[in-house]
Amino acid sequence: MHEVEESPLDAYLRADRIPHIWCSGCGLGIVTGAFIRAIQKSKIDPKLVSVVAGIGCTGRIPGYLNFDTFHTTHGRAIPFAIGLKIAKPELHVFVISGDGDLFAIGGNHIFHAARRNVNITVICVNNFNYGMTGGQVGPTTPEDARTTTTPYGNIEPAFNLPYVMASSGAVYVARWTTLQPRKILDSILEALQKDGFSFIEVISPCPTAYGRRNAQKDAMETMKFYQYKTKVKHGADPKEGDISLTGEILTGKFVDIQKTTYMDRVKMLVEKANKKGA
Repeated sequence: MHEVEESPLDAYLRADRIPHIWCSGCGLGIVTGAFIRAIQKSKIDPKLVSVVAGIGCTGRIPGYLNFDTFHTTHGRAIPFAIGLKIAKPELHVFVISGDGDLFAIGGNHIFHAARRNVNITVICVNNFNYGMTGGQVGPTTPEDARTTTTPYGNIEPAFNLPYVMASSGAVYVARWTTLQPRKILDSILEALQKDGFSFIEVISPCPTAYGRRNAQKDAMETMKFYQYKTKVKHGADPKEGDISLTGEILTGKFVDIQKTTYMDRVKMLVEKANKKGA
């Protein structure tokens, strides 16, 4: 019997939770790999890393990670992460969740977290539908795309997530596809260096629920679509980032600025109150 060699990444995973539940061809394994490689490369003490998620396929990622992780109620990952960061400012708090969890059920929370410039990093895996619950239409589903609840094509305009986050006040905004894993890794490392609200969107295949209904019969077809349709344009106006059913996917780092953070404002308020009290 051959011995299985240990990987340097094994320490970051909960082996007892493997094998995972994701479908063949799902891009969530790529996102997970990019995340743990970024943490490894950053040299951050794993005990200072906390990962929060809501409900959905992406929400299962924290369950496989060997950090302090939290699987919260649907749409509530952001407020949970904010509370964690305020209670323990020394932690590096990440939210890894899906487009439906963050921008439909949880939409109100993520907009205001960006507006307040809370010191957390959000990684949104966008597969254009509610993959876990049956493939229903979501807030990022492109117009004309077919889902289980839009069998004749979606008639609603979709959110352009980088534009939404930039206009809400995020200090770091980037978008990549799962065909660009090194770019995802690099963005996570950059986001770690930012003080304030950072947002990374990762476009990911969902061959089981979304792809097969939209002329992408398997993950390989989706990856080919990314290869021919993706354009990297750093510093582009996020307004240009709309995604159509068959059109171009604009990727890159769109926003990288500095602003006063929520935690800084809290400290200033406390200092002001103490002076008055004195």
